[in-house]
Amino acid sequence: MAHPTPGFDAMLADLVACPSVSSTSPEFDQGNLGVINTLANWLEALGFACEVQPLPDRPGKGNLIARLGAGDDGLVLAGHTDTVPFDADLWQQDPFQVKATDAAWFGLGTCDMKGFFPLVVETVSQFRARDLRAPVTVIATSDEESSMAGARLLAAKAETKARYAVIGEPTNLVPVYAHKGIMMIGIRLDGASGHSSDPSLGNNALDAMHAVMGELLAFRAELAANYTNPAFQVQVPTLNLGCLRAGDNPNRICGHAELQIDLRLLPGMDSDAFFEALTRRVNAVSECFGTRCCVTRFYPPVPPFAGADDGLLALTLAELSGAAPDVVAFGTEGPFLQQLGMETVIFGPGSIDQAHQPNEFLERAHVARGRKILSGLIERLCVRI
Repeated sequence: MAHPTPGFDAMLADLVACPSVSSTSPEFDQGNLGVINTLANWLEALGFACEVQPLPDRPGKGNLIARLGAGDDGLVLAGHTDTVPFDADLWQQDPFQVKATDAAWFGLGTCDMKGFFPLVVETVSQFRARDLRAPVTVIATSDEESSMAGARLLAAKAETKARYAVIGEPTNLVPVYAHKGIMMIGIRLDGASGHSSDPSLGNNALDAMHAVMGELLAFRAELAANYTNPAFQVQVPTLNLGCLRAGDNPNRICGHAELQIDLRLLPGMDSDAFFEALTRRVNAVSECFGTRCCVTRFYPPVPPFAGADDGLLALTLAELSGAAPDVVAFGTEGPFLQQLGMETVIFGPGSIDQAHQPNEFLERAHVARGRKILSGLIERLCVRI
């Protein structure tokens, strides 16, 4: 009898070949329904009940919720279907064509994180609904790389039920129980332009932004002095001055300046409270210079994620993988699945060092190990309970 799904290589090639870039820049942003529908076809062939959940006001984008078995318990295997934008000139191959070697698969999204889905499909193909005492649910989301809109929709609808959730981001097959939160913030100052020969003819927004940057560096130092978590490699919150755009000509007083920053908070730190504190400080500096100030978040923050390193899911994955639970600095959809009441762990093949890089790749050894580990996890949590 023929297998109802293609092999790993063919599945990965199909997913990578289907563009699904998500970006805050409209010129790069794409839909993901091609990936979603492909996954749904494979999972339906394995007996999963599949629901495509459209994202409101985002044509061409959606989530997939596929379930095998019945009940509100069980295990979720989740991941995002989108990739970051790419610079084709930096790639040694077509990013949308998988290049297979003896050691790895190369292609856009192979590591982060389209490669997780063929691994999941191959793993769940070993089980039938009649074998399960608790259901297995596969979730594939949209827009993780930009706004987290797919995961936010799941959390808002609160319809997906399970006891445990594994998010297959690249962690080198190490179970991850916590990560920092992420805020992307824009600060715009508007002064008044004029001829540079007479400063009194205008109000230099770049002068004001220089003072704002000094205030942000002081805020960063205070955060580092007052908050620390030794579990993290970078043990303090971070504030990165990422991008500055100002003025239009050397001989004109700078009439406007915009700074974009990245703020990463530790578990236990409230994103809204620290955004408000930062905004107050920036507004106070701007007022001293007589500039108009606007502080905005590009999208709602990704909260810090704090699970349990001694929970059943983390300990089971640690036993199956031989790797102790750990923490990471990068953000994931973990907080949103956690909001649904699931014990959540980040665990998947590949290295974050390869994510968002030209010539991205996924190691073959990780896929073979990952399949064995996830099979054992389903056996423990959904069959032999």
